[in-house]
Amino acid sequence: MAKSGSAKNTKNKAKHTKLMDKKKNKLRQEKIARKEKLKAIIAKVKANSDSL
Repeated sequence: MAKSGSAKNTKNKAKHTKLMDKKKNKLRQEKIARKEKLKAIIAKVKANSDSL
């Protein structure tokens, strides 16, 4: 016997997609920021070692 009513997993699909995209973008931005911080630290260390 088939289930009557609205289809399963369609009501909140757009909301879920939006939230997951937000989460992925946040993680991507954190990854980029971490790389930039490491590059700055490496450049600072190289500059200090060259001056010695």
